[in-house]
Amino acid sequence: MPAETCIMGLFKDEGKAVRAILELPAAGFRLHRAHSPIPSHKILEALKLKKSRVGWFTLAGGILGFFTGFALAIFTAVQWNLIVSGKPIVSLIPFFIVGFEFTILFSVFGNVVGLLVCSRLPDYRGLESYDPRCSGEHFGVLAACAAGREGELMDFFQKKGGEVKVFA
Repeated sequence: MPAETCIMGLFKDEGKAVRAILELPAAGFRLHRAHSPIPSHKILEALKLKKSRVGWFTLAGGILGFFTGFALAIFTAVQWNLIVSGKPIVSLIPFFIVGFEFTILFSVFGNVVGLLVCSRLPDYRGLESYDPRCSGEHFGVLAACAAGREGELMDFFQKKGGEVKVFA
C-alpha cells in the first residue's frame, strides 16, 4: 500500500474550493495542486504562490537580443565596406533600429523559454491525477493523506460541499 493516497475534491462553487484549500493544512492534509476551469484570482490568492521568474527570462532575452542585433548590423556593415558620401561605416543611430527589433524578437524567445522552464513543462506526471470535469465546470482540489486517513480526507471534502474522487 502506498505511503500517500491522492484524493480530489470536485467543487462547482469557486468559494467552496477556496475554503477547502485554505483549511486543508489545518486539517493535517497536504495540498498537491488545484485545477480550475477558468483563471481564478481567489484560488491564486489561497495558494499563496511565489512571484514568477518568467520576467527575468524576458529581460535577459531582450538584453541579449539588443546586443546581438547591434553586433549583426555592425558585422554586416564592416563586411560590405561600402563608403557612401563620406559617412562612417559603423553608424550607431541606424543600428539602434536593428537592435530594437532583435530586442523584441529575443524577448519573446526568452519569455517562451522562461514559461517552459518555470512551469516545468511538459509535465506528464500530473495526468494520472486529473479529472476531465475540471476543464468544464468543476474546481478540483487534489490533496494527499497518509495511508489509513483516506476516510478523513473524503469526509473533509464532502463536508465542504464537494464530490470526492480517489486516485490509486
